[in-house]
Amino acid sequence: MNKLALRENSGDWIYYLTSLTYKEVAENVKKIDDELHTSKTLSDMIQRSLTDNVEKIARYIESQPEHFFNALVLAVYDGDPQWREIKLDYGDGETYELGVLEFSGDEKIFPVDGQHRVEGIKRTLSQANGHDFEKETIPVIFIGHKCTADGMQRTRRLFSTLNRYAKPVSLNDIIALDEDDIVAIITRHLIESHPLFKEERLNNHKQKAIPDKDKTAFTNIISLYECNVELLKYFIRDEEVFVNNKKLAGKSKIDAYCRFRRNDEEIDAFLALVDDYWNAFTNNISHIQRYLTIAIDNNPAHEFRNSDGGVLLFRPVGQRPFVMNAIGAYNILNNFDIVMQKMNAINWDLNCELWTFIVWNPITKKMITSSNAKTIYLLIKYLLNIENLSEKEKNDLIDLYRGAKGDENLTDSQILELINRYRLR
Repeated sequence: MNKLALRENSGDWIYYLTSLTYKEVAENVKKIDDELHTSKTLSDMIQRSLTDNVEKIARYIESQPEHFFNALVLAVYDGDPQWREIKLDYGDGETYELGVLEFSGDEKIFPVDGQHRVEGIKRTLSQANGHDFEKETIPVIFIGHKCTADGMQRTRRLFSTLNRYAKPVSLNDIIALDEDDIVAIITRHLIESHPLFKEERLNNHKQKAIPDKDKTAFTNIISLYECNVELLKYFIRDEEVFVNNKKLAGKSKIDAYCRFRRNDEEIDAFLALVDDYWNAFTNNISHIQRYLTIAIDNNPAHEFRNSDGGVLLFRPVGQRPFVMNAIGAYNILNNFDIVMQKMNAINWDLNCELWTFIVWNPITKKMITSSNAKTIYLLIKYLLNIENLSEKEKNDLIDLYRGAKGDENLTDSQILELINRYRLR
């Protein structure tokens, strides 16, 4: 195997930039075995670190015509690799170390970075149509390795450095750029076109919580995405999603559905549902209508999110449970306008006895955001009084509410008496 390459250096590493065909990867690159550890236990630990990303990469290659990967970092030892250099001199000190890497075939090659990509490529080529991908290429960085104590230590350090500091793509980046994730696509549509999410009315902070200093935004981009995920769950409720002949449910189903771009008809249908929801929300919730009448320069969110608590709808912790309950009611009433008109009648004031110590601490003047999502969801469902709570849900609500209030002496009847004062008739 001979490969045209560039010879470069970083720190005290000499490396070679080239590419391999998928077939060459499958035939020449092996799993890490005893190259980094003499201990079989430690070597097995590295093997077990391979996850279901291997299968996801294989599906990505097969189903996405625009598939592309960053470079594999491959370590080479044994055999007799040779570097045949051709120095290109353009004058004025501008030179390039170009050459040919010659491999005898006895070399051992393993991935220092890119284990999942290597195994995903192999998995693809093992399929019935694998020959269709054999000539595709992937960029490669070759480094030298020695199976000595010092050599293993050196390569282990590089392995851990490349993997430790590899930063996963943030949810913000997915929302901004992903052209396969249907929720990201639709969320961008809302940001670009819906008055509730334009400019400073949507906070793009990397955390879901909205900073106290933000007096303009209705919500955060991450919370908006999560709300739209709930709408997607409803949209594909009757659709079966399989991976490796296994029927998926819950988060796995959503993840698999969003991994590859859907056809335009599906995207348009989901867009219609999302637009229907957010338009009904905007047109029928009085707090939102009031908020949109206040100019950005006048800090429109301050009236609804402040040191007195404000309104639950302007807190990310309450927005997803609100959407979940709206969807449940829509499944019965089949009209988001009617659903929102009913939900508008709920008391959303955080400083009232219904929500204090559940979501809002009136003493510290702080939000309570830990482990209360289920309490908020069940409480809204009970208050809305469209879907009946099961006996278990009702008992859970009472127990969670008592615990959140911090008063073990509250009886079930006292809790229900308090909540029923705010329940819609």
